[in-house]
Amino acid sequence: MSSLQIGPHTVQPPVVLAPMAGITNAPFRTLCREFSGGKGLFVSEMITTRALVERNEKTMQLIHFDATEKPRSIQLYGVDPDTVGKAVRMIAEEDLADHIDLNFGCPVPKVTRKGGGSALPYKRNLLRSILRAAVGNAGSLPVTIKMRKGIDDDHLTYLDAGRIAVEEGITAVALHGRTAAQHYSGTADWDTIARLKEHVGAISEIPVLGNGDIWSADDAKRMMRATGCDGVVVGRGCLGRPWLFGDLVAAFEGREEDYARPTMKEVADVMVRHATLLGEWLGDEARGVIDFRKHVAWYTKGFSVGSEMRRKLAVSSSLAELADHLSALDLDQPWPAGADGPRGRTSGRDRVVLPDGWLDDPYDCAGVGADAELDTSGG
Repeated sequence: MSSLQIGPHTVQPPVVLAPMAGITNAPFRTLCREFSGGKGLFVSEMITTRALVERNEKTMQLIHFDATEKPRSIQLYGVDPDTVGKAVRMIAEEDLADHIDLNFGCPVPKVTRKGGGSALPYKRNLLRSILRAAVGNAGSLPVTIKMRKGIDDDHLTYLDAGRIAVEEGITAVALHGRTAAQHYSGTADWDTIARLKEHVGAISEIPVLGNGDIWSADDAKRMMRATGCDGVVVGRGCLGRPWLFGDLVAAFEGREEDYARPTMKEVADVMVRHATLLGEWLGDEARGVIDFRKHVAWYTKGFSVGSEMRRKLAVSSSLAELADHLSALDLDQPWPAGADGPRGRTSGRDRVVLPDGWLDDPYDCAGVGADAELDTSGG
């Protein structure tokens, strides 16, 4: 079976859970790990470096890892080299994680309009300063990055960013084959992943990971064959399908016959467990069920549920109520063909909102303020 080397950590199979705000918290990571048998790398929600350095209470909860999570992986988002350096040093010195990933893929307008996220790699010198600060303060911890192709098709940054990452000691780079302008629309450009692999491979042996449009385990293997990438990063494809990571393990072990095709009852059991874990993590059952509501449509996609029952499920406020509604479904329904394929956000943008004059000079670092660090994610 293929494996991926992230610093001292061997990831087998070469599969990484993409950080997603409000999704990849400890309960969801637990589910994904259970289905995969603990194989793979499961990254935390995106953590803003400023909030971490300030020891924000919510942020400190988000970086909590279960004792069984090895390696512990945190994704950081920052725009200021000094703050990024302090956050990384804090993680290293206080043993808060075993791996740090840096987010340069967020396409959300309230981030890009401040010069953060997927807008930031356009400023080559700022990107270099942030990577240098992170690697310089990480000690023995491996630092990786996740990015997009660029701002739009006229302002592609991924090749320069890959080169800078190698020069600054980054351990691995992951590329989402879309621009910020695409957001999550259209089709991911896997050819750019192949080009980045070739480009980075000419100067370094660090791994290149591919991201975008991996809706099944077969998609993951197809991406690796088509691009030559060393591993895959799975985001929206696992929404409402934490068992996808079990499929991925089976695929890389040549056991395609073991792909999960859960019945409605099996899906319902996972839904209740997910909501239960959220309640335990938040310390309040009702809060856990309320937080779970956003997952309902993803879990039930393709099944014959009905709009009224979906509404009831999505407003449940206790585990008993959620379980009661689920018990009223036809639990013998087999896994529907309509449950496969794209899920989650698919919207695009006409243009990327950027700071005034942002595109004037790709080497000028001015214009990124501390308010670019917001509690949002994507990439």
